[in-house]
Amino acid sequence: MPGYVLTGAPGAGKTALLRLLEVEGHDVVEEAATDVIALEQALGNDEPWTEEAFIDKVLLLQQQRAARVTSGSAFFDRSPVCTLALSRYLGFAPPRRLLDEVERVASGSTYATTVFLVRNQGFLTPTEARQIDLQESLVFERVHEEVYRELGFDVVDVPAAPLHERASLIERAVAGG
Repeated sequence: MPGYVLTGAPGAGKTALLRLLEVEGHDVVEEAATDVIALEQALGNDEPWTEEAFIDKVLLLQQQRAARVTSGSAFFDRSPVCTLALSRYLGFAPPRRLLDEVERVASGSTYATTVFLVRNQGFLTPTEARQIDLQESLVFERVHEEVYRELGFDVVDVPAAPLHERASLIERAVAGG
């Protein structure tokens, strides 16, 4: 069974959902961009997302993490399709390597055709890696939705709600009901 992607705006609650799904026994794959940002900032690069090489670094970490999945099924906090959305949002031309990977995952069995769009919760807490305001995060959310729909994915809304309700919605959808 392919993996399921959680996507959406920064601060929407994807990581909290991932943690709950993990506690409930599901395999999970961490989001890459935040970790790339943290590493780059530790190395003295305060705004790594302003450099085109950032996209390649995120993609490489996503690929490394996806390659470690052995169960055949996992929940992914973002995917290379999200990295394409990020590239568009930041105004960077997507690197060929990213386009090739998006084509591969969109036409293969790496990810399920159902993608869970975790909607914003109406607020945003800034962090070192998340330096975006609520309005911009909503723009970013729309870019993600547009890219997934363009590629033919079935986008399932995960509306703002208590964490357990959101996780239950996802688990029911995965179970087929």
